[in-house]
Amino acid sequence: MRDTLLIALYAFAGAAVTGLAGAGALRLLRRRSLTASLTVVAAVGVVAMLAGTLAVAWAMFLSPHDLTVVTTVVAMAAVVSLATALLLGRWVVARSRELALAARSFGDGGDFSAPDGPATAELESLSRELAATSAKLAESRDRERALETSRRELVAWISHDLRTPLAGLRAMSEALEDGVAADPDRYLRQIRTEVERLNGMVGDLFELSRIHAGTLPLNPARISLYDLIGDALAGADPLAREHGVKLVGDDVDAVPVEVDGKEMSRVLGNLLVNAIRRTPADGTVAVAAERSHDGVVVSVTDGCGGIPEEDLPRVFDTGWRGTHARTPPAGAGLGLAIVRGIVEAHHGRATVRNIPGGCRFEVTLPAAHG
Repeated sequence: MRDTLLIALYAFAGAAVTGLAGAGALRLLRRRSLTASLTVVAAVGVVAMLAGTLAVAWAMFLSPHDLTVVTTVVAMAAVVSLATALLLGRWVVARSRELALAARSFGDGGDFSAPDGPATAELESLSRELAATSAKLAESRDRERALETSRRELVAWISHDLRTPLAGLRAMSEALEDGVAADPDRYLRQIRTEVERLNGMVGDLFELSRIHAGTLPLNPARISLYDLIGDALAGADPLAREHGVKLVGDDVDAVPVEVDGKEMSRVLGNLLVNAIRRTPADGTVAVAAERSHDGVVVSVTDGCGGIPEEDLPRVFDTGWRGTHARTPPAGAGLGLAIVRGIVEAHHGRATVRNIPGGCRFEVTLPAAHG
């Protein structure tokens, strides 16, 4: 038993010394190639075995012949182990370089394509993660391009819509100043109308900037949709009469919701104004509200004739108005963008789809608890 303990002690001492030396070598080579690290690991295993074997052999006083045999066997094992470690290291390094080159492509704006051929489980997992990251970056770039396009369109359309009333205001003010206005009171009324429209556009821009900045203040309270929609219909009735459009709100359930009454009234008002302006005379704009498995759905249905399918994804984009709506009464294309921003701030969603003869805008809100 005592001899067995001594053999184990000698073997452990030789292996421990080799392991410490290997750890020091790995620390020195930690910034070098993976091939060097694998070679050191293989060498530590073989040399540790050799050191332990020689220590035990010396303690046991083996004959020189037996000691030579043991040393030769261990040395051959060391050569094979080191050669295998080198080959494995070079293969792993080559696969890592291929992966690095592939990863560089999506960093430069391209798509990641994993290199062909077998790989270790770790490299395969890294490849999958890089592919997922590449897809997310591509989506982010697409969103950024869409937002940049939307911003450019918004600036162009706002500039166009501001230029027309400003030119009119300038002409009317010069006419009043020169005393050549045939009906000064009519000019003054028109100036006030244009100023109010400009003030509305500035208010919409301010509201949209708060939405995009995430600083839109909300004061949610428990409100009945029946009352909320009733007030919105009453506010939109004069515009509907002016356009000869019939407003219908008979299919509205008295469903309670937790919303900011002021902001939600703006949502309904924007949807109704948009629907009335797009619906021809003698048409109908219908408002409905009902419970659903997602919460509460408020819908506004118009008779606009439908939106081209390719334009449906852009309806709620900032500044979008469609090719048929580039006239000043159509506004600056901010109303529906504000609708989506306010609804999403309430943790809801706004959607639109075509129906026979028109469109159906839907606002889904979380149902009130309790």
